[in-house]
Amino acid sequence: MDMRTLLILIALSPFATAADRPGMRDEIDSRAQHFGDISRRIWEFAEVGYKETQSSALLAGELQSAGFRIEPGVADMPTAFTASFGQGKPVIAILGEFDALPGLSQDAVPERKPRVAGAAGHGCGHNLFGTASALAAITVKNWMTSQHISGTLRFYGTPAEEGGGGKIYMARASLFNDVDAVLAWHPGNANRVTTQSSLANISGKFRFYGKPAHAAAAPDQGRSALDGLMIANMSIEMLREHVPSSTRIHYIITNGGAAPNVVPDFAEGYFYARHPDMPTLDGIWARMVKCAEAGALASETRLEVELVNSVYNLLTNAPLAKQLDRNLRIVGGVRYTPEETAFAQALQKTFTGERDAPLSHATEILEAEAGSVGGSTDVGDVSWIVPTAQFNTATYVPGTPGHSWQSAACAGSSIGRKGMIVAAKTLALSAADLFEDPKLLEAARKEFDARRAGNPYKSRIPASHKPPLHYRDNPTAGGGQ
Repeated sequence: MDMRTLLILIALSPFATAADRPGMRDEIDSRAQHFGDISRRIWEFAEVGYKETQSSALLAGELQSAGFRIEPGVADMPTAFTASFGQGKPVIAILGEFDALPGLSQDAVPERKPRVAGAAGHGCGHNLFGTASALAAITVKNWMTSQHISGTLRFYGTPAEEGGGGKIYMARASLFNDVDAVLAWHPGNANRVTTQSSLANISGKFRFYGKPAHAAAAPDQGRSALDGLMIANMSIEMLREHVPSSTRIHYIITNGGAAPNVVPDFAEGYFYARHPDMPTLDGIWARMVKCAEAGALASETRLEVELVNSVYNLLTNAPLAKQLDRNLRIVGGVRYTPEETAFAQALQKTFTGERDAPLSHATEILEAEAGSVGGSTDVGDVSWIVPTAQFNTATYVPGTPGHSWQSAACAGSSIGRKGMIVAAKTLALSAADLFEDPKLLEAARKEFDARRAGNPYKSRIPASHKPPLHYRDNPTAGGGQ
């Protein structure tokens, strides 16, 4: 049974949520300015994965001040934390992220203008992600207190989503094992609930070690690490023809040597492989490693392979998705001021290809789409452990590509902050529904068990593998990380 059919069947048996809880939405509106300022500060910090010291501390401090119990540095990650309120069952979790992307520094203006040349920027909007989730959690906590609601509300401050896999180490530390349902959202260029799966992802660094020599006077004495890497790259390019068409492979050369007249004794490439199915991806990655081994053999160099990250595809959940969709429609989308409309129109002029989309997509709630999205997320691992659902709101101008300077500009603007408030309200209403409606949790668990049957979760990260806290560091010539 496909996801669209499941959604139709679930729609025939609506869950009980008699009240739209206007008080919760009003509370979020009253705090919008304060949390908008927090999102802007995190946008300005622009800290990359596992370096989000200020961003993590700011959100944890807000939650602690609101009455949450903070457990810092969980799962051997200094910037990871949990914030809990209440006790007992059910346990409802809200996810928050806060890492930035390298090289996407951008001012909140509709033309390319880095705030700091070459620095990081929030091109995926995680400054909004973590902030909206924290605002929602605080609002739900206050509602639980006023209504004498039992159970546990937990916020997860998850670092390094962008390739560092913070959530997989939290999962490995059993931090999700007692959770009944997980809610998440993500910045986007439209408002819709996610019923699409994501791509499983394996990433790693191929390091080649050779022998230096004068490139002109004694080239025969050298063994080029760069040659090994280039042969590996060429082999992987040829491999593309012989993998399933839904596969994605991409890489960068992070170190290619120190000088043209010195035979490089060290070279490094950072590789990603993605596919909708994890077992299939395992085989693709094994073939890529063989390509790297061939490069080392042909160049007479030594190869080291560091597994950086591996995340599952997203296991969607129709009952939770339906409830998110209901609440997203109650909240409604984003409405632009004349100034925001001018910003949006100017930004759309910078798009290439067929990326234009009507500005009305920011206001409308779009229907969920079937299939698979092109990206990967460590939320996927969480979704194989506990029933999980997420959605997008229009924090970007419609048509904006993700991981771009345009999305970074939106994430620091009032347009981004408006979409963030839509997300906070939707999360808060949905979490309240889960606390009040045991049948909704039962339906979510029933579908989760049925969809995961025969496919147990098993992380590809070895038990001995520590969180790659320095995966964003630049390797030095000859020394790796």
